[in-house]
Amino acid sequence: MNDVLNKVYQIGIIPVIAFNSVDEALPLCKALADGGLPAAEVTFRTACAEDCIRKIHEEMPEMLLGAGTVLTTEQADRAMAAGASFIVAPGFDPNVVQHIIDKGGIAMPGTASAGEMQQAMNMGCETLKFFPAEANGGVNMLKNIGAALKDAKWMCTGGVNAKNVNDYLGYDQIFAVGGTWMCKSDVIKAHDWEKITAMSKEAVDVMLGLELGRLDINRKNEEDAMVAASLLADLLNKKIAIGNKAFEIMTSNGRGKNGHITIQCNNVDRAVYHLNRRGVKFDLDSMVNQNGKNLACCLADEIGGFAIQLVQK
Repeated sequence: MNDVLNKVYQIGIIPVIAFNSVDEALPLCKALADGGLPAAEVTFRTACAEDCIRKIHEEMPEMLLGAGTVLTTEQADRAMAAGASFIVAPGFDPNVVQHIIDKGGIAMPGTASAGEMQQAMNMGCETLKFFPAEANGGVNMLKNIGAALKDAKWMCTGGVNAKNVNDYLGYDQIFAVGGTWMCKSDVIKAHDWEKITAMSKEAVDVMLGLELGRLDINRKNEEDAMVAASLLADLLNKKIAIGNKAFEIMTSNGRGKNGHITIQCNNVDRAVYHLNRRGVKFDLDSMVNQNGKNLACCLADEIGGFAIQLVQK
């Protein structure tokens, strides 16, 4: 994927916004970014969409902006000139798609059938919108189609929410989702920016699914390791053996002065991106990749003598 689409993938959740006025543009986008979602698909359903994109692009260049509900070549031109990095449509119009591609833009047409998807891919669309996702069979529909269209990559919108977001993002061919649950229209109209920030952070936390994994403790030798295992067994009133699921007593020193702790997550790439935005530094040279997918990565620094490693669930 190119840099823009890779960033869409890393962010994972793209808020879909219909602005009521240009005055909402900056405070709303700041609220989203503060909550961990520095991106927005600004829909052309309202008259101020173009001006909102332009204002955000000029004053918050760190925001990744897409234009949504783009129906015509004229709207596509206006959106790209204002600063939209990708163009999203509710349906598949070959003329609009070809126009965007010819202009050097990124077209993400709405598709609901394998035929539309195949046509759009053959035109050069690297990614597709699946809309409305839930009404068209959701992730199970795409798993059936994906078995045939193995190179298809979808951003799903329409019925995606906090309860099912990980059902979608758990399928590798779905590279992102779009939604409004973190910035509902009534909250925007009330200018409750703090609530949007809180809901955005909650959405990111749900998506990442961070959980404590396993504790590996370095000991000098096997005898010393068994002593540590016995102490843990007494403490937790359960059998703790070398190689236990929750604890591993290492008979030789591994990563970290005292050992290492694994943190499980739903997607290593997204966890690295979002935690890095929160100030966490990673040793990218430690990234573990298998069959083109990143499965583990360590923090740059130890904590209390323990190396910390993110791992794919």
